[in-house]
This record gives sequence, C-alpha cells and structure tokens, in this order.
Amino acid sequence: MKETNLKHIAIIMDGNGRWAQSRSHERIWGHIRGSKIVSNIVEEADDLGAKALTLYAFSTENWSRPVGEVKVLFKLLKKFLLKERNRILKNNIQFKVMGDITKLPEKTQSLIAELENDSKDNKGLKLTFAFGYGGRDEIVQAANKFIKENPGKELTEELLQSYLLMPHLGDVDLLIRTGGDQRISNFLLWQSAYAELYFTQTKWPDFTRKEFKEIFEFVSKRERRFGNVCSSDLQTSKMMAVENKELITNL
Repeated sequence: MKETNLKHIAIIMDGNGRWAQSRSHERIWGHIRGSKIVSNIVEEADDLGAKALTLYAFSTENWSRPVGEVKVLFKLLKKFLLKERNRILKNNIQFKVMGDITKLPEKTQSLIAELENDSKDNKGLKLTFAFGYGGRDEIVQAANKFIKENPGKELTEELLQSYLLMPHLGDVDLLIRTGGDQRISNFLLWQSAYAELYFTQTKWPDFTRKEFKEIFEFVSKRERRFGNVCSSDLQTSKMMAVENKELITNL
C-alpha cells in the first residue's frame, strides 16, 4: 500500500445532466452513465493509498429537481448497493452513508443498513456516500446536539468536530469537483477548511481513473502550509532576522 499525505479525498460528482444534454439525451442518461464510473474511482483511490473517499451523491438542495430525476437517482443507489456489495466486502472496504436517507424507499434503507453493518469492521478504505446531505445542516445539527447534551458548556472546535456525522474521517485533504463549476456547493464545509481544491472541466461520466490519478499525484506535490509559511520563506525570514539583528547591534 502506498503512503500518501492525501488521506481523505472528497469528490463532487458533477456534470451528469449536462453530459447527457450535450448528446441530445435526457438528463437521466447522464446519471446512469455516471453511476458506472463510481466503482473505478473507488478502486483507484484504494490503489493510491487513500484512507477515505467521500462522494457527494445527493445534496439537500437536490430535492428541488424533477421528481422523475430524483427517482432515477434512488434506483441507481439501490442498484449500486446490490451490484457492488460483494466487491466492497471482498476488498475490505468500510461503507457508510451520511445524510438524511429517510425519504429513500424502505428496501434501499435496509440495503444501506445491512452493508454498513456487514462492513463496519473492515479496515480498508472508508467509502462514504453523502446522500440527502448539506454541510450547513450538518454543522447546525452538531451544534444543537452539543447544546442539548451540554447545557451551559462552551463549544470548542474540537468538541464540534466530535459531533459531526463522520468525525472519524477527519479533515478533507483533497476536494475534486468535476463538470467545470468552481464552487463546493455546501459539501463538507467544516472538513474542507484546509483542503486542496481541484476543479476539472471533465464531466463526471467522462472522468477516468487516469485523470483521477494525475490529479492526485499533481496535488500531492503541493506544499500544504495550513496557514503557516512555506519552508523556503521560513528560511529566508530566519536569515533576514539575523541580518537585522547584526544591523541593529552595529548602530
């Protein structure tokens, strides 16, 4: 297994509808094609040594889409759960869904619960689907839950982090958005505070393992400073400090 500084990868899988429309098809065909890409990207993330992969499958805002399109997304999730169950378990992947799934058909909810339970002890890649999820909603829920359980106690960053939906995943190291738009659309707002961002023009149905790997390797070479200065700037600052000290001494 490769060692990498990009432990948690998050992807906004965007562009399905536009991909279909550019080919004179209905939007649902883009979702159908896009659903076939997921397994390849999961495998590549695992091969690259990532510890967690979180995919934005359905946001809280997506409920405003046409009913027919929403139903197709429901069916595609169910199909994924049935088709990929054995491969997920075989490859030691831990599967979870974060968000509000209460509007999903009961059969799909049962499939999710079963796969989550059967894979809970797996030690490999942590694969999470964000479905019925919104970043602001997650933060509000976490804060309200803390206040209810700890009346009068001051909330800290560490405590709020522990009340998030999936605190064990930690912060996002790399957030990729396909489809050309350059925004994070209410996805993992807290977790992405210091994430490296990468926006590709490639629409999700055309996103390949090769491009994913190229993005991963390109971003892994960036120097992540987390608000600090880079090593070369730090060395320069130290040298200037010595020179200034000598200058002051000689006044």
